[in-house]
Amino acid sequence: MNAPDRYERFVVPEGVKKVSYERDTKIINAATFTIEREEHTIGNILRMQLHRDENVLFAGYKLPHPLQYKILLRIQTTSQSSPMQAYNQAINDLDKELDHLKNQFEGELAKHSNNF
Repeated sequence: MNAPDRYERFVVPEGVKKVSYERDTKIINAATFTIEREEHTIGNILRMQLHRDENVLFAGYKLPHPLQYKILLRIQTTSQSSPMQAYNQAINDLDKELDHLKNQFEGELAKHSNNF
């Protein structure tokens, strides 16, 4: 079969960075982030978090090909911010949001597990 090995979907090869950054030379305050070994789940949640930032003018992602396990996240910001700042802020905000969700879930689970 011509299919790649399953581990290639999530194991980042040696010498390859998980996230790489490339500034756009044609558009001011725009850049493309290449995120290795990720797909729609991370791409969409990052895009939505970036849209919450008032300094972000554009945020979108694409998967170049179904057999290439990476996403290209494109960000354009206002002059008050940079794409790198917006990306880092989105990651930090998502981290806090997911920690809050985890704590709420564990609290509810503890409440209901005492009933059994």
